[in-house]
Amino acid sequence: MEFTKVVEERFSCKSYDGRKVDRATLEKILEAGRLAPTAKNQQEYHIYVLESDEALAKVDLVSPCRYNAGVCLLVTYDKNNVYTYPGSTNNSGAEDATIVATHLMLAATNEGVDNCWLNCIDIARAHEEFNLPTNEEIVMILDLGYRSEGTGPLANHASRKPLTEKVTYM
Repeated sequence: MEFTKVVEERFSCKSYDGRKVDRATLEKILEAGRLAPTAKNQQEYHIYVLESDEALAKVDLVSPCRYNAGVCLLVTYDKNNVYTYPGSTNNSGAEDATIVATHLMLAATNEGVDNCWLNCIDIARAHEEFNLPTNEEIVMILDLGYRSEGTGPLANHASRKPLTEKVTYM
């Protein structure tokens, strides 16, 4: 799919039919995440593929927003392996994992897989339920699947403020 079309057509799906994403398609999506840039090429992110009934039930325990998706990707970063910016307390962890997650989201759309970025997560419980290492910080969960019949973008999906309101040239 042409990139502009991917960006225009992608929406946060809120109802899936429960079908799994086939392995070949999932691998293409994961490869797009692997190719995402990270600060100093630290590659501090980690992606957990949550596809078993047990793992999906845990997603339901930590978020009300799985919407019956057949697969979820839990994206984290290693807080002990980040680039700390000079003169700052900020580091690359969350932003790099966010870039990876965005690549996953757009690649899924390109492959015809609907998706929704979940940030409504009980982080502490997710750490516990998925037995994540203490050095990993959760950034998001990405629902993946195929929309239920009649599901589409919200009515205001295409409504965007003009660039003149959102961009300042200096």
